[in-house]
Amino acid sequence: MSDSQLALPGMLTDGAVEWVWCEESEDVTDETRFVHRAVMTDEVIFALSPRPGGVYLDATLGAGGHTAAILEVPDTRVIAFDRDAEAVAAAGKLRAAHPERLTVVHSVFSHAQEELARLGIERVDGVCADLGVSSPQLDDGSRGMSFRREGPLDMRMDRTSEETAESLIARLSDDGLADVLYTLGDEHRSRRIARSIKRALDEGDLRTTLDLRRAIVRAVGPVRVGGVDPATRSFQALRIAVNRELDELATLLATFPRLLTPGGVVAVLSFHSLEDRLVKRALADKHTWAPLWKKPRIATDEETAYNPRARSAKLRAARLVPGVSGGIPPAFEEP
Repeated sequence: MSDSQLALPGMLTDGAVEWVWCEESEDVTDETRFVHRAVMTDEVIFALSPRPGGVYLDATLGAGGHTAAILEVPDTRVIAFDRDAEAVAAAGKLRAAHPERLTVVHSVFSHAQEELARLGIERVDGVCADLGVSSPQLDDGSRGMSFRREGPLDMRMDRTSEETAESLIARLSDDGLADVLYTLGDEHRSRRIARSIKRALDEGDLRTTLDLRRAIVRAVGPVRVGGVDPATRSFQALRIAVNRELDELATLLATFPRLLTPGGVVAVLSFHSLEDRLVKRALADKHTWAPLWKKPRIATDEETAYNPRARSAKLRAARLVPGVSGGIPPAFEEP
């Protein structure tokens, strides 16, 4: 057996042991916790075209890759948001290097307009948002976002918020949980999976991420060789629901016209179809936005070779038509 595999016994009806691939990594420390390679940095910077003296909003700081690239342009200023306190803390070195030019805000990006006003900033010259879950969040088992690492059923990006994946599962009925899995994960076996998860909860067998994966596999069977892990869609759905990611994104998209100076640019990286659909719809209004290109940009083969998580990224960018003030579309309702 390889050291990079993890045994989950009792999953198959014939008594065999299922082996689940786990990523090999070094121990996570405070210094390495937010080492993360930003996706499509060159393309994002090309879209924003930062100018000296410009003010830019990075709605998703993460490990600071996009922010650092903007700050390479002399005299630029960046206001960077992140709901994850660990990402904010990890930005200490970047702030120390640019004390007058970088402001980091611990907040959800849906509060961008209010937080910018508090800082005395009415408009910015460009906005970038990388909507993907960062590698440090996935690789740290204590965050509970990955079915490949055992950890608590947490999944919160902001660990000061109240609802965890465990409390969400406990709160929802079987049908409510199935609706979350289907709507936010496009999981067509949602009813069967939801029943299995709730049964595990009732029996006291749902305490960790691997317990959750076991419940999913019991409902739909193990992963086939070369196939997508059966827990992938369900974990995605629960994470989106816990963090209300689509509501947050809808609010941010609605505020873009009020955040940007005339001719300002937005560049948004999405990683699954629900996000991309919202971004595409928001930027489709020709009276408000002038797209920088017709189709979304995707990562190059070279980038995906050294950063596999870039494979699903789509970058959409558009310039605000002068004279526009935006309205607020309906938010995406999540359970």
